[in-house]
Amino acid sequence: MPVPWFLLSLALGRNPAVISLERIVGPQDAARCSPGLSCHLWDGDMLCLLGSIEAAPGPVLVPTHLQAELVLRCHQETSCDLCVRVTVQLAVHGHWEEPEDEEKSGEAAEPELKELRNASLQAQVVLSFQAYSTARCVLLEVQVPAARVQSGQAVGSLVFDCFEAALGAEVRIWSYTQPRYQKELNLMQQLPVLPWLNVSTDGDSVHLVLNVSEEQHFGLLLYWNQVQGSLKPWWHRNLTGPQTITLNQTDLVPCLCIQMWPLEPDPVRTSICPFKEDPQAHRNVWRAARVQLLSTKSWRLDMPCSLPAEVMLCWQSPGGDPCQPLMPPLSPENVTVNKASEFPVVEGHPNLCVQVRSWEKVQLQECLWSDSLGPLKDDVLLVETQGSQHNRSLCALEPTGCTPLPSRATTRAAHLGEQLLEDLQSGQCLKLWNGDLGALWACPVDKYVHRRWALVWLACLLLAAVLLFLLLLRKDRGKAAAGVRAALLLYSADNTAFESLVGSLATALSRLPLRVAVDLWSRRELSAQGPLAWLHAQRRQTLQERGVVVLLFSPGAVALCREWLQDGPPAPRAHGPHDAFAASLSCVLPDFLQGRASGRYVGACFDGLLALDAVPSLFRAAPLFSLPSQLRGFLSALQGPCAARFGRLEDSAEQVARALQPVLDSCFRPPPRGLGPELEAGLE
Repeated sequence: MPVPWFLLSLALGRNPAVISLERIVGPQDAARCSPGLSCHLWDGDMLCLLGSIEAAPGPVLVPTHLQAELVLRCHQETSCDLCVRVTVQLAVHGHWEEPEDEEKSGEAAEPELKELRNASLQAQVVLSFQAYSTARCVLLEVQVPAARVQSGQAVGSLVFDCFEAALGAEVRIWSYTQPRYQKELNLMQQLPVLPWLNVSTDGDSVHLVLNVSEEQHFGLLLYWNQVQGSLKPWWHRNLTGPQTITLNQTDLVPCLCIQMWPLEPDPVRTSICPFKEDPQAHRNVWRAARVQLLSTKSWRLDMPCSLPAEVMLCWQSPGGDPCQPLMPPLSPENVTVNKASEFPVVEGHPNLCVQVRSWEKVQLQECLWSDSLGPLKDDVLLVETQGSQHNRSLCALEPTGCTPLPSRATTRAAHLGEQLLEDLQSGQCLKLWNGDLGALWACPVDKYVHRRWALVWLACLLLAAVLLFLLLLRKDRGKAAAGVRAALLLYSADNTAFESLVGSLATALSRLPLRVAVDLWSRRELSAQGPLAWLHAQRRQTLQERGVVVLLFSPGAVALCREWLQDGPPAPRAHGPHDAFAASLSCVLPDFLQGRASGRYVGACFDGLLALDAVPSLFRAAPLFSLPSQLRGFLSALQGPCAARFGRLEDSAEQVARALQPVLDSCFRPPPRGLGPELEAGLE
């Protein structure tokens, strides 16, 4: 593939007339050697087989020095390839051994030994060349006259023309004989790159200045060079002459590369990645990174570039203390970017978080199970370790360290040590992980905290405690009526992705002045009471507190509604045992049929998953919104006339939208933006 003269002139000098590289004509490889030697280049390339080192049977030729230089192999006057010429210095190694017993060898061996010493010395020299996407091995045969065969003496050199390489490439060259009598020689060389790019910054903008002559037409491609995958294009244009491309500072990442090629048939493409070591680019890639929970036990780290990092699980207490790594017994592991990985846990827990570390610094932390299992819980993590003689020991993980149980320390876990051990024995603790080295248990302690405070108040002043309890109870009821509004979310569990979407919405709403109830966070009560009883109790409590019931419509929910209304075929029975939506219709439908839905119900669906006109007309008596496009109206309806204000509706809507959008994107990922047929033509 010929390189246009303007590219070589840019790489090697401004004035082509003063370029000092030698020019050779013709496409064929060639070999020559110094005077007194004869050499021959075998036709075609050979397999690159290094082989093992053998003992020399006598004097042999071996390479002693390897040198490379750049030349130009030209097909036309202004169309040349950059080529690497290789020169190998040769010397004689070893000598003829005299017979150990001259009498036994006899006079008959003397003519044969004399003939060997007077013969010329031959060798087969292998040159191995490697560059990006290129690997070649050639074989050269060289012969040295007998008069020049002396051990340790240099006999001359061998020159090969030449190995073609691209501008900016890193090449590696090896030389050895076949058979091989010593360690191979090796050489690495960085070929010159194009000095056509200049990077400058101006505030939040980055300017890529391309110094190309006015009459030159070239293609320019910005892409992400991902080690674990193929080239990922981002931006492509066909340009003419000098250009300045403006990017945002946030667009810079270490794997952002620039590729340039002349607009001609079969062009040579030259690439450069100028931001590999840029500190701002490294900060940007971690800001864009996101840990995504794929299922209850699998996750994936999504980020534009592959950087060295390790991942570990940690335990996050609700008090705001730093997340404590669970090592030992769980050791950190190297993370593979954009690839699903498995968690070494038996059960998920809201307090379990994922930490991604790079260069001994926490770059990213996500509590992945909080959306589906609710906010952080006031649980104590017990670490069980197995000794060498099957001795079991337990300690409670606290901000100050792991407190052995039982213990006389003054920490909270030490005070509750006996109760925690009893709960562990009775099966009230949840096993999160089990291995050869031990196990992890999550034990709830909120009941003991409440009991302890109650005993303290009763012991100090029973009457004052009763009065205070009554006052607090009245205050809480007043707050429930005129302060934080209750919201009950009802949905059809169509699939795992939709449940994750509902969990994200519930978590985002719970951060507003709303008390959110959803069956995802009450699986134990739902299993104990049954869907109908649990739903009836939650609905009655929500409406008594002047709250609102939110109906989240999906294709499965619409099918169930039409079945109840006898307006469609029976809905598929693919819902799990915890699906409360089917049970809720027996309580919800009478309110809509009797005109009591206004002010008590709000309907919603998600953009791209269900259109508003797909919702049955009976349920349109209540306000109906599509999320996140109509979040402002949805939040306004949830707020109600007497509840606490959410603040600026725009800020609240933006906060909820940020929580919903990544989950919606994971449900259906669109094709890459901004490429089009123009890019496809440029990549062919």
